[in-house]
Amino acid sequence: MTATMNLVMKLSGPTDPELVRSLLGGDKEALAELYRRRHGNVYRFALYMTGRPEIADDVAQETFMTLINNRAAYDETKGAVNSFLLGVARNQVLRRLRQERSTVPVDEHHEEIDKDVAVRGHLSSFVRKEKIDAVRKAVLSLPEHYREVVILCELQEMSYAETAQIMNCAVGTVRSRLHRARAILMEKLEPARDESPQSEAVNSKRCFA
Repeated sequence: MTATMNLVMKLSGPTDPELVRSLLGGDKEALAELYRRRHGNVYRFALYMTGRPEIADDVAQETFMTLINNRAAYDETKGAVNSFLLGVARNQVLRRLRQERSTVPVDEHHEEIDKDVAVRGHLSSFVRKEKIDAVRKAVLSLPEHYREVVILCELQEMSYAETAQIMNCAVGTVRSRLHRARAILMEKLEPARDESPQSEAVNSKRCFA
């Protein structure tokens, strides 16, 4: 049994923690593989949070540089590599937003969000039926502490526990914020639902249940 499990592990490739250990030892191929696996999640989170591709690029680069340069930062006994990276990205994003403290532009640079949101997470069936532009603007207009739970739980499909770890808060906090965020989104998207057939509106509500 053990030999079979080892063979399966070899065929499926190294785990994320194994890649981290290798890259911290100077293995460039391990870094490239981890970047290939996890860059998309980090980039999308930053893009959803800010609506700015240039900031998302910077955040993704800074996140991986943090992992490389601060070897003591990641502790594999405390959680998954993906959660660690998203936690670092969250800190970077919030720092950027605090520095700017300006209205997030919602009318520019959103082709990447449009393409990705339409096929991801529990919101996907809702987005296919409603105006993607309205959903995008509604998410971006949420306060940061509500926006991030929607992005992590709904669009990134993270569990409550994983989201709580990333946000460094209690699971109950995640649940309550997500419940409130869903209510705000439904209220903001009410006009868009009214323009659709009633049957579609009923189905869209289930996406937030």
